[in-house]
Amino acid sequence: MLASMLALAACGGDKASSGGPGGGPGGGQGGADRPVPVTTARLQPESFAERISAIGTVKARESVTITAKVSELVQQVHFDSGDEVRAGAPLITLSDRQQQAALAEAQASADEAERLYRRQSELAAQQLIARSQLDNQRATRDAAKARVAQIRAQLADRVIRAPFSGVLGLRQVSTGALVTPGVAIATLDDLARVYVDFPLPEAQLSMAAPGRVIRGTAAAWPQREFTGAIAIIDARIDPATRAVMVRADLPNPERLLRPGMLVNVELPGATREALLVPEIAVVQVGRESFLYRVKDDGSVEQVDVVIGARSGGKAEVVEGAKAGDRIVVDGTGKLRPGAKIVEAAAPAAAAGGDAKPQAPAAAPGG
Repeated sequence: MLASMLALAACGGDKASSGGPGGGPGGGQGGADRPVPVTTARLQPESFAERISAIGTVKARESVTITAKVSELVQQVHFDSGDEVRAGAPLITLSDRQQQAALAEAQASADEAERLYRRQSELAAQQLIARSQLDNQRATRDAAKARVAQIRAQLADRVIRAPFSGVLGLRQVSTGALVTPGVAIATLDDLARVYVDFPLPEAQLSMAAPGRVIRGTAAAWPQREFTGAIAIIDARIDPATRAVMVRADLPNPERLLRPGMLVNVELPGATREALLVPEIAVVQVGRESFLYRVKDDGSVEQVDVVIGARSGGKAEVVEGAKAGDRIVVDGTGKLRPGAKIVEAAAPAAAAGGDAKPQAPAAAPGG
């Protein structure tokens, strides 16, 4: 029992000496009055070029999947995967033996109809046959010629040609294969110039105009910058996203950009004067943003601000602060309104002593 009483007495002495509740001014307030080392900066107007960033998708200027118009066997393949071809170059020749035979028959009928028409023309000139008989023969001759033209068109469909100049994709057929309409033979893309389509928020529509320069980077080529210009802005804004699609035209002479590739697009705006703060100085709580502003007595206050554009690690202060304000840049996570601060580079912060930083903190209270 005596040992227990001595232990309780010792605990009571420790609480009194540590400045607990009701223990006197030497308690928890001593830690709160200690200045927090931070870095600060003064707000000054700076030249600011607003930049809009977006993610775009590369599309070929011209793109098509090569298919056949008829069902037929492949007689000959004239290309290989990845070939660069010119417009009109033959790609696939299909078997045409039936059409060749039909053409020979139709041509013979057309020649015979032409001979009969010439003979009847001479007879009609001598008024030996009726004029209606000559008209019938003329119709027969014209029908035979049309039949020949039809078969020649069918023969032309047996040779599949490149509709424009470009780069072919993977070859999907071989000699002897049966192709049908809709079956892919290969893809053809014109990559000399490409489009990059990217969404632009409705609020930033005024920054886009045909001819405005854009810059882009791709993950596949991190050291390269691709430059182009806006070609067209879509006529409609998506009501779900409140964004409009913008199409930029980029030269692609080395064929580095390929359809489907993602491109980080930057659209530079006009240069103007603005109050800029490092983004790390802005404290975000929900939808609200605020800064810590340093007062004359060395304490900080919380200032609600409206943040505008962001670029290059800096944010534009639209409302809430003014030029000349001293704000906390680094160390905001340790601050509360009314807290004392000291510049991290100052000797007091480097020395780490308690006496010097606490002296100015006690002055306003005295």
